[in-house]
Amino acid sequence: MFKEFKAFAMRGNVVDMAVGIIIGAAFGAIVKSLVDDVIMPPIGMLLGNVDFSNMFVVLKDGVAAVAPYASLADAKKAGAVTINYGLFINSVISFLIVAFAVFMLIKNLNRLQKQEAPAAPDTKECPFCASSIALKATRCPHCTSELK
Repeated sequence: MFKEFKAFAMRGNVVDMAVGIIIGAAFGAIVKSLVDDVIMPPIGMLLGNVDFSNMFVVLKDGVAAVAPYASLADAKKAGAVTINYGLFINSVISFLIVAFAVFMLIKNLNRLQKQEAPAAPDTKECPFCASSIALKATRCPHCTSELK
């Protein structure tokens, strides 16, 4: 059983998939940082200094303190039950960026892939009647002209 597992794990496509997952996780962390640290602060500033990571709705006050809470961290520390729609907005933007990046990557990979050479023609055109005839033909079957 160990030999079978080793053969399965060392097949090329399994190793490639593992590398892809690891790189994908690292790429996801980079995109999350891009959204949280670079994209959302200017958007929040344009919308009147809104911090999306601290946008939440309190469903139930916490045991340690009562609303209003200055930040999501304060609400969590107090044990409040919240809907964190600001974090959801950040996640949606992260997803859109990742989806766009993957789309561009696949689009460019498809463009770079070797195009299949067109098949060699197996017919030619008769110079007298313009009909399609076999390449090896010495006489046109349509107009019976002799071909060179």
